Formats: sequence, C-alpha cells, structure tokens
Amino acid sequence: MPQRDEDARPTRPRLTPLPEEQWDPRTRELLAVAPHDPGGGVPNIFTTLVRHPDLYEQFLPFGGQLLAGGRLPGDVRELLILRTAWNTGSRYEWGRHLPLARAEGVTDADIDRIGEGPDAPCWTELQRHLIRAADELHRDATLSDPTWEGLAEHFGEAELIEIAMLVGQYHMVAFFLNATGVGLEPGFDSTGFPEGLGL
Repeated sequence: MPQRDEDARPTRPRLTPLPEEQWDPRTRELLAVAPHDPGGGVPNIFTTLVRHPDLYEQFLPFGGQLLAGGRLPGDVRELLILRTAWNTGSRYEWGRHLPLARAEGVTDADIDRIGEGPDAPCWTELQRHLIRAADELHRDATLSDPTWEGLAEHFGEAELIEIAMLVGQYHMVAFFLNATGVGLEPGFDSTGFPEGLGL
C-alpha cells in the first residue's frame, strides 16, 4: 500500500467555516437542524460543508442515520469510527468522536490501544474483528473471509452492511476534513492521536 504523504496535509484551513454574517436564509435553515455543541455553536464540519448547500442537504440525513439511527450498538459504531479516524489521519474526526465513544462505553484503555491495531492485547474477540474490519476496508476496500465470518457470528445481514457503509462514510468524511483542513473546535481534545497529523 502506498505510504501516506504527511507533507501534503494543510497546515491551516483551506476552507474556513462560513461566518454567520454570510449565512443566507437557506444556509440558516440548513444549519438549524445540524447537531449543535453544548454552547449552541455549530461545529466547523457543518459550517464548512454548507458552502456546498445542495451536497450538505443530502449528506446530513445519511450521516445522521448512521450516527443516530443505525442498528449497530454505540460502542461498536464509535470503535469503528475511531479506528477509521486513526487510519485516515483525521484529527478532527478523532477529537469529535472521543466524547461520543466514551459516552457509549468505549473505555480509555480501549481508546489508548486503538493505534496498536487488531493484534494489541486485551481486545475482546469482537473488538479484534471490528478493528481488523476497519483496517481491511481501509487497505483493501473489502473484508477477508475470516473477518466477515467473525463478524457474522455477532451480527445479522443489516448490521454487516452497516459496518461496511459506516467505515466508508467516515472515510469520505475524513477525506473532506483532511483536504479542506477543518480545524478542531476549542474544548475538544485529540488525546491519543499521533502528533503531527492533521490540524
């Protein structure tokens, strides 16, 4: 697999979040239904992506279905997202999903070993299959028979489909975040993420 070129990453945002004074009525309507932070602010991912309002309008329901309406347990979903953030070098994705993962029961010990991959000690059998699935989808754009069969011992057809779609969705999100240089908001940390990757 080709090595990642870390020098290609932006050192500052290439697209800035759209300032509120530039929000037209449609933008206000689109951002009104976006998830807001506890202080009421709209996350940078949305205020940047809304620069393409038609795409944003289609993106939000699909992402929301996977994040809030999916069939996977929350800890499974967040473990897959965090490993995908690690694999793609997306500091923003990692930092925004750390609190979500913790809220779903992903432990700090689990978070600390995400970077070690599927062969790290102390993973459960299911967690090992999940980390391996995220890695195989990242590297090979498919799942090996052993990984598929291991996951199929725990999940039905719909959940297996969702695993592949979830990892794919968060690859797409990471590509957008990394390419445009969306910066992590104050108050969100990227503890455990490799230094030198992402903004």
